[in-house]
Amino acid sequence: MNDRKTYIHAVVYTGDGFADSFTVENGKFLAVGSEKELPAQRGEVIDLSGKFVCAGFNDSHMHLVNLGMTLDMANLAAHTSSLEDMLGCLKAFIEENKPAPGTWVRGRGFNQDYFSGEHRFPSRYDLDTVSTENPICITRACGHICVVNSKALEVLGIDKNTPQPVGGRFNVDEKGEPTGQFFETALDMVYQAMPAPDGDALRRAIKKGCQRLNSYGITSCQSDDYESVPGLPYTTVMETLESMAASGELTVRVNEQVHFTNVPALSAFIEAGHHRRGTNRFKNGPLKMLGDGSLGARTAYLSRPYADDENTRGIPIYTQAQFNEMCALANRNGMSIAIHSIGDGILDRILDAYENALEECPRDDHRHGIVHCQITRPDQLKRIKDMGLHVYAQSIFIDYDSRIVHARVGDELAATSYCAKSFIENGVTLSNGSDAPVEDPVALRGIQCAVTRRSIESRDTPYRPEEALSVSEAIDSFTKGSAYASFEENIKGKIQPGMLADFVVLSENPFTVEPETLHNIPVMATYLEGKKVF
Repeated sequence: MNDRKTYIHAVVYTGDGFADSFTVENGKFLAVGSEKELPAQRGEVIDLSGKFVCAGFNDSHMHLVNLGMTLDMANLAAHTSSLEDMLGCLKAFIEENKPAPGTWVRGRGFNQDYFSGEHRFPSRYDLDTVSTENPICITRACGHICVVNSKALEVLGIDKNTPQPVGGRFNVDEKGEPTGQFFETALDMVYQAMPAPDGDALRRAIKKGCQRLNSYGITSCQSDDYESVPGLPYTTVMETLESMAASGELTVRVNEQVHFTNVPALSAFIEAGHHRRGTNRFKNGPLKMLGDGSLGARTAYLSRPYADDENTRGIPIYTQAQFNEMCALANRNGMSIAIHSIGDGILDRILDAYENALEECPRDDHRHGIVHCQITRPDQLKRIKDMGLHVYAQSIFIDYDSRIVHARVGDELAATSYCAKSFIENGVTLSNGSDAPVEDPVALRGIQCAVTRRSIESRDTPYRPEEALSVSEAIDSFTKGSAYASFEENIKGKIQPGMLADFVVLSENPFTVEPETLHNIPVMATYLEGKKVF
């Protein structure tokens, strides 16, 4: 049966230029150009009446499973104007869902910097006003901090005698009693006590996450899901994604950024051959590691003390020796590597580890990369260029971080942060993403921030306007740039004959609207292999 369809009267950004029509057949683009250039046998003809079309967006770093799970939590991001607003959201969530006593209550998305009045972290005592019967855990928007109530501490068995973990901490008061605030690796002390999702719950979370992504025009994502939920084996996540890909339930192509924290686990993964496992709908990709925390939590690891807290430089998750060992193992086994780096202090360690690995086992096209790559001194930018590294950026972070970066790290480091244009002009390849659920994965919000260098609703002076991207560069960073990151630039990321027919239809043309309104452009439809998924 011929499934050929021809779309006419559109504004088609191909990734190389513009066209007005294209033909899709058997899940791929058959022809692209002007209407008169298309095949005589057009199949079904669909008039797009001037709508804008580009390749489907590809979020090059996010957390699909956690995104789906977050959609079932209290949405604190919508109630973070004050501490009282946030606590009210939790109370309403409990009233609506009526959890049984002893059942965990979770919320995500608070940001104390948005609180009116005192900008402080909530504590166990604040959450005790919500419930003393249910253990409560709320996670900050960045994902690097959580706060629990007294009931949760009781369930966890954490008190003044509990030792601090390596690579993180939990806060205590002047009497040594835990305040309920956990940072970095200390979050595992909380999450490990929660019941892991069963097979059905995992599938539901993945489906919900995919539906959310499709609604934003996203057809591919590069996702960090292994070892992300305590008690949930990575093999279960891998096999579930494979099964959903085979059945057609996976409506987003997933390139898994495989997260492992130690050499034995990574070695077992490689020895099982899993690093070469997958199809164009789901496959295992680079080794993912977490280098440090976030600026909002002051856990990003800097080369100097924080400008607004001279008592800390942040928290490094790994030592230099640990980075060296993990990177060398992945590199000599043909894997790419993607490491989270916010602070310039941790970036020094990551770059040293990459240099050591490539000296031991040189590779021409390794595509090792830096996730976030926020604070990047000029000497580090040169090393990134010289090693041919890839940058997985999150332009949407400008929405919040542009308001705090000068106060957090000082003017000198702030002047080296959130590069974009500099990467491109120096020949460094660039992709874009959201780090969802840290941010809602709205590609057009990221595109707007990349172009305007301002917060979404702001008309203030742009932050480092010299780093602004053009509209085409911003779209490319969410399409062909992301395809390059996963070695898939020859099958997707552009609208051209022979490539997978993954595309998005927008109601307006991003090239002609006011840049400050880009995030308001509605997504009309999303297609995967020529089939409408939204």
